[in-house]
Amino acid sequence: MAPTVKLDKDEELRRLKEVNIDEASARRHVRDSLKDVQLNLDHILFKTPENGIKTKESYEVNSRGIEIFSKSWLPEATSLKALVCFCHGYGDTCTFFFEGIARRLALSGYGVFAMDYPGFGLSEGLHGYIPSFDLLVQDVMEHYSKIKENPEFSSLPSFLFGQSMGGAVSLKIHLKQPNAWTGAVLVAPMCKIADDLVPPPVLKQILIGLANVLPRHKLVPQKDLAEAAFRDARKREMTPYNVICYSGKPRLRTAVEMFHTTQEIEKQLQKVSLPILILHGEADTVTDPSVSRELYEKAKSLDKKIVLYENAYHSLLEGEPDDMILRVLSDIILWLDEHSLQAEGSSVITA
Repeated sequence: MAPTVKLDKDEELRRLKEVNIDEASARRHVRDSLKDVQLNLDHILFKTPENGIKTKESYEVNSRGIEIFSKSWLPEATSLKALVCFCHGYGDTCTFFFEGIARRLALSGYGVFAMDYPGFGLSEGLHGYIPSFDLLVQDVMEHYSKIKENPEFSSLPSFLFGQSMGGAVSLKIHLKQPNAWTGAVLVAPMCKIADDLVPPPVLKQILIGLANVLPRHKLVPQKDLAEAAFRDARKREMTPYNVICYSGKPRLRTAVEMFHTTQEIEKQLQKVSLPILILHGEADTVTDPSVSRELYEKAKSLDKKIVLYENAYHSLLEGEPDDMILRVLSDIILWLDEHSLQAEGSSVITA
C-alpha cells in the first residue's frame, strides 16, 4: 500500500508543477492542494509538534492596495518573551520550511509573525517580480509596525529575523528605523551576492539596460539554487514540494533591484547599530560569508556576534544535516533568550 501512496503523491506533485502560478490565486490553489503532504515530509523541521501553538493565517490589503498573506504562531500556555518578525529569502514563502522553524520559536516562548512579500508565496503580485526593493521594504515595515503597535504586543521586545534576501530586507528596515527594534538575527544575509552567481560585467550592463524595457522577462542566467544551498542530498530532494517557491530564472527588474540593494547595503555596513547575531555557512556559494564577516567588523553595534559554521552551505536551517540544523536553532534561541531578558531588565530599570 505504501508504494501506491508515494506514487500518488509524486503524481500530484508533477501535476501541480505544471500549473502556471504567476498569479496569487493559482499559488493559493496549489498550496491548498499540497499543504498536508508538505507538512508530513520526513524533515526534522516538520517533526516539531504543533500542540500548544495557536496559529493564524490572514489576508489583508495594505496601503498600496496589495493583498498580503501573513501567518502567526503564538504559544498557548506561556506568556510571550518577545516578538520575532520573519523576513523570508528570495523566491520563498513563510508557509513551507519556516513552519517548523516558527513552531520551535513559539514553543520557546516567542510570538512569531511572518508574511509573504508582494509577488512571492501567497501574496498578490506577479510571481518573483520585485519592481522596487524599497517598496518591498516599505510593505514589510508597514505590516510589522501594525503588529508592534497592537496593545497586546507593544510592550514586548521585538526582533527581526532575516534569511538570505530577508537579511537584506531586515538591514534596510533597521537603517530606516534605527531605534525601532531590540535586535536582529541574520541567517546567511544577502549583503552581497556570491561572485559566481553574478553575470560578467558586460552581460550585467546589458541586462540592466534590458530591465528598463522588459522588466518582467526572465532572461537572467542562474545555476541550480537547491544544489548550491542544500548540503544534505535527502533534504534537497524535498525542495520540489515547496511548489509555490519561485524557481524560474530571475526577472530582469528583480535581478537589477537585488544587485543595487546589495551594493547599497555593502556601502552602509558601518551604520548598523542594533544588537545583531550573524550566522553563515563557511561553504556558502549563494551569499558571500566574507561580507558577513565584514558586516560584523564594520557594524557600529556594541552588541554583535558572528558564528561561521564549518562546511555548512547556504540553507543553514533547512538543508543541513539534522545535528547542524538543531545547533543553529539552539544558537538562535539562546541569543534571543539572552537579549529578551536584557531588554526586559532595561525596561524595568527605565520604568
